[in-house]
Amino acid sequence: MLDLLANAVVSGLLLGGFYAAVTVGLSISFGMLDIVNIAHPAFVLLGSFIAYGANAAWGLDPIIAGIVFAPLFFLLGTGIHRVYDASFARRGEESLRGLAFFFGVLFITEVALVLAFGADYRLVETPYSSTSLALGFVGVPLRLLVPFLVSLAMITGIQFVLDHSFLGRAIKAVAQDRLALRLMAADPVRVKEIAFALSIATTSVAGALLIVIAPVEPSLGRDYIGRVFAICVLGGMGSLQGTLLAGLIIGVAESVTATFYGPSWSPAVAFGVLLLVLAVRPAGLLGR
Repeated sequence: MLDLLANAVVSGLLLGGFYAAVTVGLSISFGMLDIVNIAHPAFVLLGSFIAYGANAAWGLDPIIAGIVFAPLFFLLGTGIHRVYDASFARRGEESLRGLAFFFGVLFITEVALVLAFGADYRLVETPYSSTSLALGFVGVPLRLLVPFLVSLAMITGIQFVLDHSFLGRAIKAVAQDRLALRLMAADPVRVKEIAFALSIATTSVAGALLIVIAPVEPSLGRDYIGRVFAICVLGGMGSLQGTLLAGLIIGVAESVTATFYGPSWSPAVAFGVLLLVLAVRPAGLLGR
C-alpha cells in the first residue's frame, strides 16, 4: 500500500508540473490581462500536432520542435490579439462578445486539426518514452520527468523576465493601472499584445509536452478547459508560482484518486480541492 501511494504521489507531482506548463499562458492572459481565452487548450493541441508533424517529417524531438515553433505561435498570438482588440476591446465589448470570439477560435482550430490530421489519436515515441528511473520502490517515468523539468524551466524563465525587465513589470502593471503605465511612456495596448502573444507562445511548448506524455486527438482540448481555469484560479490570478503550486496539488489529487478509486473520480476530487481552498482563501493560494 505504501509503495502504491508513493508512486501515485510522484506521478501526480510530475503530472502537476505538466499541468502548470499548460496553464501558465492562461495565467498571463486571464490572470494578468483579464482576457478570457477559452481557446487556450486548443492552441495547446495545435502545438501537439505541429510537434507530431515535425517529428514525423524530420525526426525532430517533439520538445525541441515545441521550442523551435514557439516564435511562430508568438506571431499567431499577436495577430489574434490585434483582431480581438480592434473588434471588441476598443469598443468595450470584450466581456461577452470577446468570450464568444474565443469560442469561435476554439472550434475553428479544432476543425482545422481534424481536416489536417483526422480524428485519430496520434502519439510520438521518443528514446525516453519507455524508460524509467528506479528510486527504491518508486518508479520515475522519463516521459513524465522530462516534461516536468521543461515545465519548470519555462515557468522560471518567464518569471525571471516578469521580475527583472521593464517589459515584465509593465505586463504585471497593465491590468492594475493603465494610466500609470502611460506615464512610464509605455503603450498599454502594445504591452497587452506582447503579453498575450507570450501566453500563446507557451502553448507550443506545452503541446509538445502533452504529446510526449499521452496520445492526442483534435477534441482533447475540451477536457482541459475546466482544468486549466481551475488551476489558474486556485493558484491565484496572475501568480506563476501559484500556478505551479496549484498544478502540483491538482496533479497529486488526480493521481492518488485514480490509483485508489478509479480515474472517473479524479475530476470531481480536483474541483473539490478547488472549492475547499477558495472557501478558505478566495484569492487563491498565492493571490493577493
